[in-house]
Order: sequence, then C-alpha cells, then structure tokens
Amino acid sequence: MTCILVVDDEPPIVDFVTYNLQREHYDVVVAHDGPTALQQARAHRPDLIVLDLMLPGLDGLEVCRTLRRESDVPIIMLTARDAEIDRVVGLELGADDYVVKPFSVRELLARIKSVLRRSRTQRDILPHDDRGLRVGRLTVDAARHEVRIDETLVDVTPREFEVLRTLARHPGQVLTREQLLQNAWDTTYYGDTRAVDSAIKRLRATLRRVAPDATFIVTVRGVGYRLEG
Repeated sequence: MTCILVVDDEPPIVDFVTYNLQREHYDVVVAHDGPTALQQARAHRPDLIVLDLMLPGLDGLEVCRTLRRESDVPIIMLTARDAEIDRVVGLELGADDYVVKPFSVRELLARIKSVLRRSRTQRDILPHDDRGLRVGRLTVDAARHEVRIDETLVDVTPREFEVLRTLARHPGQVLTREQLLQNAWDTTYYGDTRAVDSAIKRLRATLRRVAPDATFIVTVRGVGYRLEG
C-alpha cells in the first residue's frame, strides 16, 4: 500500500487530509512538528510527503532541505496564499510541487496522484540514452544517479541532478527557464522560474568545486541556459 506522510501543526487539517487519503486507500502517517516529521520519514520511508512550511521545532523548509540530503522522496508543500518566496525557496530545495492554502481535497488528491505517477515512471522506465549522457568532460548516469567530471564523482542533490540531466539531454541547445521548470521539476505550474536560476547557481558552484576552471552551463540572456562540452 502506498504510504503518505502528512505533516502539519493544525489538527483539523491533518484530520481532514488523513480522512480523505484513507478513503483513497492510502496508508497515512502523521507528524505535527519538524523533528517528528524527520523521524517518521526515516522510520516509515513514505512514498510521498505532504509538508506544511510553518511548523514548530523545525520549519518545513529545513525539513525539506534535510530530507533532500537523504532521499528523493516526492514532497508536496502546503503554503500560505501570500508566501510566494517560501514556495520558490521550497522548490529550490527540491520540493516537487505545492498546494496553496486553503485548498480543496480534489486539488490535493490530483497533485498527489500526478507526482506519484511521475515518480514511479522515472523509477521504472529509464530511457536507454539516459543511462550514460556524456557532454565533454561531464557524464550524467541516470541508472546510477551519478554525475562525474572526467573520473571524479560530483556530489549533487536530487534537484541538481534533474536539472543537469535535463540540460545533458539537449547539449548545446538553449532551454528556457519554463522548459527546465517543467522537465527538471516534473510539474505543470508556472511563474516560479526564479527557482531555476537559484538551482543553476548552486549547480555551477557544485561543478566548480571539482573543476574550477571549467564552464559547463552557459547563460543566454533573456532566454535560458545551455550545457556545453
């Protein structure tokens, strides 16, 4: 049975979400604060996490940051209507989607099913030409989930890996921020392209630590980014 971890400090929301998820035959685990969320995630290894950003003990952004260092579990954030900056930061840290409060159960269920479907497809179906993408000195191996510069392994986050894999599929081709957002984040929402810029900035810094003199990702002003060999 698919397990979903619901994290929110408001009991009515937790009860509402839990009830509707159980009606859809999901196994539900709950947490009401950040530290408990991490404990539950490590203990139960859920298939997806519904994560509120405003949590006691440890906020949702820090929970997301910690989880992304440990796994690629899909994360859907719950955010306030006026918290755009939190949504952007959450996406930068590796969240897969977000739902704005107040939300309808229909919207939440649709987002959950969509993210789960994409996650399973990525795990189960790996295109042959994705198993060892090589662009110049850079190799992106989706089967091993590894990035190498020459023979040196590069320590990247799951989100950085998806951005780099998307660029490596189209070497030398300029991809817009919207294209990167849709492909590397696997989402259909728009308007948060700043998450792409921040992810690219972090990715460049990561690659630079291994190859200080190399330039892999080129900015095309007013358009987007391209990966060069």
